Amino acid sequence: MKTDARKKKASSPPRPDHELLMSQLKQVAQGLGETFAPFCEVVLHDLRDADHSIVAIHNNLSGREVGDATTELGLARIADESYPQVLTNYANHLPDGRQAKSTSVGIKDADGKYVAALCMNIDLTLFGALQGMLRQFGGIDGNARVAETLEPAGAQAIRNKIDAFAARLSSAPRSLKADERRALMRELRESGCMEVRRAAEVVAAHLGVSRATVYNDERD
Repeated sequence: MKTDARKKKASSPPRPDHELLMSQLKQVAQGLGETFAPFCEVVLHDLRDADHSIVAIHNNLSGREVGDATTELGLARIADESYPQVLTNYANHLPDGRQAKSTSVGIKDADGKYVAALCMNIDLTLFGALQGMLRQFGGIDGNARVAETLEPAGAQAIRNKIDAFAARLSSAPRSLKADERRALMRELRESGCMEVRRAAEVVAAHLGVSRATVYNDERD
């Protein structure tokens, strides 16, 4: 069946719409390759010629070259037009054994036939190492019985009041307009929240504005 599929595709006459499609897909492959370099290999397959399907490869991780044959997945699409068009984040391995995850998108023409495939293979080795370092860096000793916070007492109460105020307006704290911020500051001042140490700093951080803006809003 694989041989028949190859012969069928190789003998198909070229079509202008196919050539235009492949030309545009090469641009997409280049853009993806440059965006996700160097961790993501981007490969464009021309499924009209299974024996020499690779027409573009960026950030080469697999050691393949332009002109190499398609994969089993490509042959499956050539043989069966109902084969899934989009396969995302499936487990894979690079030729040297490195773990990878892959995404493959089959491209069909106006007749519903597969003519190309755009594939991305991400080397997970570096990300695995980074995850390990981040887990170590962010690790907390659960056996250490120390109760300490570095923020001023009452800071969370201020944030809670700001969140509640924004929720009443069907908004988010960082989306409040100037007049809404001034109304908020009146509420915080009347409730005594602004007496908390470094209150202006807490409010500014939660609203995403400068402390000068908080002081101005409080005075208005």
